[in-house]
Amino acid sequence: MEIIILTNEEAVAKRSADLVEAQIRTFPDTILGLATGSSPLGLYKELVVRHQKHSLSFDQVRTFNLDEYVGIPADHSQSYRTFMNENLFDDLNIDKANTHVPDGTMENPMDAGPVFEKKIAEAGGIDLQVLGIGTDGHIGFNEPTSSIRSRTRLKTLTKQTVEDNSRFFEPGEFQPKLAITMGIGTILETRRILLIATGENKAEAVHDMIEGPIAAICPASALQMHERVTVILDEAAAKNLKYQDYYRHVSEIQDELVKKHRPSDWIAR
Repeated sequence: MEIIILTNEEAVAKRSADLVEAQIRTFPDTILGLATGSSPLGLYKELVVRHQKHSLSFDQVRTFNLDEYVGIPADHSQSYRTFMNENLFDDLNIDKANTHVPDGTMENPMDAGPVFEKKIAEAGGIDLQVLGIGTDGHIGFNEPTSSIRSRTRLKTLTKQTVEDNSRFFEPGEFQPKLAITMGIGTILETRRILLIATGENKAEAVHDMIEGPIAAICPASALQMHERVTVILDEAAAKNLKYQDYYRHVSEIQDELVKKHRPSDWIAR
């Protein structure tokens, strides 16, 4: 893993956007894997600015979202399709037909995973996957004890995840307890991974992901097995890392090497 520790959320958003922008400018037909939740919001705002003010085009980009709730329609205010439209797609020149979110309204929700896996395969796989991390170490909706080889599937959410996400629902409103999520095995097949984490509430999960053992109890720890993962953190999320001085040292040296010799080394394809 490449670990980048920055001062605050704004710096994390800008650095993350630098990497996504470089990918798209190098390969305009890039296939992105995208996440919802609070972690990528700063990144998405930055990408919108770069599209509107710096001609970053998304007209050939295709996207696949990590997950979607089961039991609410795509146009529901709390669906992840609505989240993506409102926080990213509506403000870009992207063709909505090229943006894919798992279908949480299929008559048999167990069919949604294989359908989504087929779409990813037909597209040629994901070039760059954006991830956040849950307070319990989940990625997507792969909750603790999820199989490292899991594929896109129906998943029951933990009480902790339901509680964490309850702030998005009105009191008394139906809140799903099931979701369709890309599997850990699906995520590990992507060519490049960018994980964003900010805030002290993510510090324990970040520590377990980076410095803990690979274990099903922390699904994000499986990313240790991927050869091209960049983790961008603010200082609060990095506070529990034992080797953060070393990570900062490595970042400084790598930044200089990239500037001098391999400016496009981060690009995936």
